[in-house]
Amino acid sequence: MYPFFLALFAAICWGVAPLFGKLGLKGIYPMNGLAARTVITVFFVWGWFLASGNLKSITTISLRAWILLGIEAFFATFVGDLAYYAAIKYGYMGETALILAASPLITLWLGYMILNENISLPKIIGALLIVAGVVLIGLNTDYS
Repeated sequence: MYPFFLALFAAICWGVAPLFGKLGLKGIYPMNGLAARTVITVFFVWGWFLASGNLKSITTISLRAWILLGIEAFFATFVGDLAYYAAIKYGYMGETALILAASPLITLWLGYMILNENISLPKIIGALLIVAGVVLIGLNTDYS
């Protein structure tokens, strides 16, 4: 049950965050906003890391893990977040968040195809509902 509540807390944080992102991006380019947010995040993460006394543990991370985490950072934190920032700056925050809700479909498929994770009927039904929702949003999108 603990992972569920962590995921729910993350969803609440990710639901609140676009409001501040949209407001913060007024008058600035998405890349500048992403750079500013990343600098702030680095301070938070390294502050927490240093305060926890785990500085030495970072040396135990394998080269393979560094490479995989770097690829994840490229897709999620750089390219994905830059696209997200541009979407909330130039589009509607709510529609952007709902379209981003389709990302678990890709994760579900990759987990099944590459990691041999289980796909159950409830997951398939949930995925189909997400697709239906994204299609409905796309049909009603008017950014003019």
